[in-house]
Amino acid sequence: MKKIEQTEVKQTSTVVQEFSRFAHKYDTYNMIQAKVATALVDKLPTIAYNNIIDIGCGSGEVYKNLQRKNIAVKQFVGLDSAETMLAIHPEGKGIQKLCANFNDKHFITQLPAVSYDIVISSSALQWSTDLAYTIRALSTLSSAFHGAVFTSGTFKTLHETAGVSSPIYTAQTVQDVWKEYYKDVHFEIHQYRLEFTSTREMFRYIKQSGVSSGERKLSYKQTKALMDTYPLNYLEFEVLYIEAQK
Repeated sequence: MKKIEQTEVKQTSTVVQEFSRFAHKYDTYNMIQAKVATALVDKLPTIAYNNIIDIGCGSGEVYKNLQRKNIAVKQFVGLDSAETMLAIHPEGKGIQKLCANFNDKHFITQLPAVSYDIVISSSALQWSTDLAYTIRALSTLSSAFHGAVFTSGTFKTLHETAGVSSPIYTAQTVQDVWKEYYKDVHFEIHQYRLEFTSTREMFRYIKQSGVSSGERKLSYKQTKALMDTYPLNYLEFEVLYIEAQK
């Protein structure tokens, strides 16, 4: 696994640390992310590629689904900012894993190739600190992009009950950015629910799945009050699927 030196990364921080901290439990708690990766790969237009780059590859859900669909890939590059996540990503012939952060202004120049058949990203780019920069950079790597981004409708009722704003982009903001850098773009918004037997189990999921980004907007007392007043037995997820051509 190659590690790219991180420079000018403003994000590092909480998001990377949160995914690193719970990497060993991630595959137990990433039910929605796994569902999203499955749906994303099912949308791919061809069954063979010379090379693919997966941005925010995590523990390898995209690669596992490529294998499930028998999609042939000669060279697969998986990029993630958490070394502990990359450590549990599948290995094998034609797989190259890079530890890098897509918020780093120099990460593009250090990739193993200057162009790819397609750029894929599942459940990662919502953590871009400068989405326009990130998408502009990714658009230079391939004429094709397929991705899925969690948007601000995720945890909607939880945020409303707590009186806090979502830390991630709205679906409209994401669409506007992609339209700026790709000529032909198709969007689909999907809503998911994940049910729990108790609010305690729900909050344990939020903590150990990495989806909270590590951000602590509430005190312990406020969190406890939220657990007592949250009106649903499920969490809401809003995912924007993107198919784009330059």
